[in-house]
Amino acid sequence: MKKGIVRVIDANYNRCKEGLRVAEDIFRFILQDDALRKRIRKLRHDLDEVAQSPVVKEGILHRDSRADLGRKIDHLEIKRENLSDLIYINIQRAKESLRVMEEFFKIILPSKVATMKKMRYEIYTLEKNILLKWPSLHHLRQKRRRKNTI
Repeated sequence: MKKGIVRVIDANYNRCKEGLRVAEDIFRFILQDDALRKRIRKLRHDLDEVAQSPVVKEGILHRDSRADLGRKIDHLEIKRENLSDLIYINIQRAKESLRVMEEFFKIILPSKVATMKKMRYEIYTLEKNILLKWPSLHHLRQKRRRKNTI
């Protein structure tokens, strides 16, 4: 069981880092918003501190990317229509991953639960700040959502 748990933590650590990196690069290279870029970068580096735990490092040793059941790309992963989709989906990816790590740390590394929860709430606030500062991103998602329901 422990092997499976550390694999879950490893996969979600990577997923969270990747989601934050995509968002960070959008604010760095496309929107050129240094304040939001720095906030996302800090979150990404805060996650690196958690990765110093032996439990997280152990996940790398149990990683089996070739046999991973979620390895193949499905139609949901390919569907991105605009920048708003990229930001939204990657922020969601980071939040979901933090929640998964928070839950599994309750079993295997309780000392990190509060850290994961704090980071998750920081991303909730970040997401709100992104929409307040870049309302056009929200409108792109709303327009897409309406188009898909018609």
